Amino acid sequence: MGRRLVPLTLDNLPDLPQRCRSCVFWELDPVSGEAAVKAGTAALEKESWISAVLLDWGSCGRVVYVDEVPVGYVLYAPPAYVPRSMAFPTSPVSPDAVQLMTAFILPDYQGQGLGRVMVQTVAKDLLRRGFKAIEAFGDARWKEPACVLPADHLLAVGFKTVRQHPAYPRLRLELRSTLSWKEDVEMALDRLLGAVQKEPALRPL
Repeated sequence: MGRRLVPLTLDNLPDLPQRCRSCVFWELDPVSGEAAVKAGTAALEKESWISAVLLDWGSCGRVVYVDEVPVGYVLYAPPAYVPRSMAFPTSPVSPDAVQLMTAFILPDYQGQGLGRVMVQTVAKDLLRRGFKAIEAFGDARWKEPACVLPADHLLAVGFKTVRQHPAYPRLRLELRSTLSWKEDVEMALDRLLGAVQKEPALRPL
């Protein structure tokens, strides 16, 4: 099974699930988001947000492909680019962290470790770019796929709670703590993503 995690661009934005392409939960503040939905401009606002962040900050997401079929994605950006982040009771995101906004994997592909691979890929990208941590708001009462990730999932992939809340705790993953397993992660990622060429068979001298 061939797996690839590709940087999100305007070209592969259509590969996101239909409902996510026009979701501006994180990209706009609550009032502007509601107005965009009512005006039918949410998809354009989403495209505009991704374009602006790409130009200003760089890569802000990954699309997951399995055998060339898009099966999921992850979005992340510094909190200054994420207006909705200020609407949470456990705000603000720490100034040294990038916010993991949301992620989604199609039900048929869940339980295969893709969620962990996505987080590791984001961690690898941000380490390379000099950031110290990833933070996210978790949904402690998560029942079904939504814009806010389940807190239990974040804890399972290495996040720690930094501000408790009965509904929306804020969690953090220290990237320096991943340095010790960075090489192992890179090897595992390379194997998972099919990036490692098969080594030639050893030949007798």
